[in-house]
Amino acid sequence: MKRFRLFILLTLMATAPALAQNDITVHDDRSGNDEVIALPEGLSVEADSLLKIWQAKKYLYTDSACTDSGINPAYPDEVYQERLHRLPTIIEMPYNSIVRQFIDEYSSKRRSQVAFMLGAGNFYIPIFEEALDYYGLPLELKYLPVVESALNPKAVSRAGAVGLWQFMLETAKRYDLEINSLVDERCDPSKATWAAAKYLRDLYQIYGDWNLVLAAYNCGPEQVNKAIHRADGAKDYWTIYPYLPKETRGYVPAFIAANYIMTYYCEHNICPMKTRYPVTTDTIMVARDVHVRQIADLCHIDAEAVRALNPQYRTDIIPGRSGLTAIRLPQETVTAFIDWKDSIYNYRAEELLTRRARVEVAEQAKPASTPATTTRKKATSRSSRSRRSTRPRTATVRKGDTLSEIAKRNGTTVSKLRRLNRIKGNLIRPGQKLRVR
Repeated sequence: MKRFRLFILLTLMATAPALAQNDITVHDDRSGNDEVIALPEGLSVEADSLLKIWQAKKYLYTDSACTDSGINPAYPDEVYQERLHRLPTIIEMPYNSIVRQFIDEYSSKRRSQVAFMLGAGNFYIPIFEEALDYYGLPLELKYLPVVESALNPKAVSRAGAVGLWQFMLETAKRYDLEINSLVDERCDPSKATWAAAKYLRDLYQIYGDWNLVLAAYNCGPEQVNKAIHRADGAKDYWTIYPYLPKETRGYVPAFIAANYIMTYYCEHNICPMKTRYPVTTDTIMVARDVHVRQIADLCHIDAEAVRALNPQYRTDIIPGRSGLTAIRLPQETVTAFIDWKDSIYNYRAEELLTRRARVEVAEQAKPASTPATTTRKKATSRSSRSRRSTRPRTATVRKGDTLSEIAKRNGTTVSKLRRLNRIKGNLIRPGQKLRVR
């Protein structure tokens, strides 16, 4: 069992979250034209689906001391610009009409989602900050999952990206996240965060510009390189902006807006959801397959709590037999698991763990004989004997043999031997082959 520590690792088991609108119309100051761009995935989810999940219902609640009037004050452009400029960030946070459009999106249409994310951030942001700090990355990247997944570790994008950091399968495997039929570590908040930090570090080594890093994180380095080439080699996000994919054009503005709203929510009368102090959890390592229901029934814990604390497992089977596997449980449940370990493994095992290690192959049953079948068999046997009886048969003459002796041994007559072998008289020689029928 790993060393004990208070680990606030709560997960939000969202089930097929309802999608909101997927596009937004923004105004381009330079061209004077309106433009439709795709919303990032985290802005495409309704707050209702996030609030119905088990962890949200258990640990998040509305602050009765804070009253959300629903009024979103409008500020002059200079105010937004000054607030963004005051943020203590390494990544450039410039202001323009597109950024303003995303700030308005968060502060008006997505108020409930922001309130949720401010509460859920208490679960995840410490994990994000630890990994980012370890690799020396800007800590403002902690708000990237706000844009990517709305802080839902089970989020699945339209393109198939998964988890808080929305890893595609190929990239996830490149950064050592295990993915198979039973496990998807893209949904593990801790492991996915450390993989994302390494990926962001590697992208910065390529581009040396954080806005280009963000663009590459969203659409991939190949698309960013194409946009740079089409912009005559310019390596500035706002210069290559027109050449980027539809969603990526809104990605950096959404990231800037997320940093703004997660800092200045009070100025927009948004009340964060409060967080109850979560249970103390610990990790136990298992080397045998175990089913969630085995743990839930014998350790007296809600099965949904086991699933929520271990979102990396795709089914209720935790595959310990494949190698030492971690299960995160409340501390008192870990103690119960240790005490009842053998009983847990054996509980309803034949019913819940149905994957067999060895099977016997059944032999094909012989059909019962019927009178007609027996008659056919007898007829076939007689026919075979008849065919055998009509086939030529020979005998080899031994030293000292006579036709009479050969005929006697083979149940025939001397005259028949003479006729079959065209023999006149009694002359035969040793080694000669004679037809006897």
